[in-house]
Amino acid sequence: MKKLFFTLLTAGSLLFANSATDAQAAQPVQTNVSSSYETTTSSVQQVAASKATAKSGTFKMKYNTNVRADAGTKYKVVTVAKKGSIATATHQKKVGKSTWYKVKVNGKSGWVLSTLLSSTTVKKASVKTASSSSVVSEALALKGIPYKFGGTTRAGFDCSGFIQYAFKQAGKDVSRTTSTQFAESYKVSNPQPGDLVFFANTYKPGISHVGIYIGNNQFVHSGGAKAEVKSMNDPYWGKKFHSFKRF
Repeated sequence: MKKLFFTLLTAGSLLFANSATDAQAAQPVQTNVSSSYETTTSSVQQVAASKATAKSGTFKMKYNTNVRADAGTKYKVVTVAKKGSIATATHQKKVGKSTWYKVKVNGKSGWVLSTLLSSTTVKKASVKTASSSSVVSEALALKGIPYKFGGTTRAGFDCSGFIQYAFKQAGKDVSRTTSTQFAESYKVSNPQPGDLVFFANTYKPGISHVGIYIGNNQFVHSGGAKAEVKSMNDPYWGKKFHSFKRF
């Protein structure tokens, strides 16, 4: 009988030792567990919860944290969010003296005790855009590269290939042809460096050539024999000028 009692006692001790409480899942092992954590007392679980209200914000898990089906430790665990996980709050609810947040984390929604979260700011990925100065700089760096019909690389550019390449180097993707670049840009009456300069009736009727305005009544383009800077008053290009436009 004593042997049986000892066996049962040992098995019970092992079972207790291996079971994970909410406190263990939600925070590092401590000798004294603060009353602010999820497993404060069983009485908190029995207090009626208030209605959920809207809540917004981005938070980070302080610990490996249980995310539950509803506000309270009596509800099942939907997922366990690892320490450092980012969660987005959508609602909040009072349960006794505690506040719970409904959050989206790990692709799931559930409730987390607010004291297990810390506020954070998620940086949005920066969108690289082309500044007028960078476009002009990139375009001027291409001077001297040979003109090549259909060319889109430093081995040789046609006019629209030159535009596409310069803008891409400056951080903006634009379309490939003169006609599409004309269509996706808008007309401006007071040109600024980095704006497009369109010409008509050069090698074909209608819009047929494009360059980049660099200021001081000049533009840079790939035309003739190479990429070069020209005056807007150039005897040939001045007569072919159509409009200034901007992306």
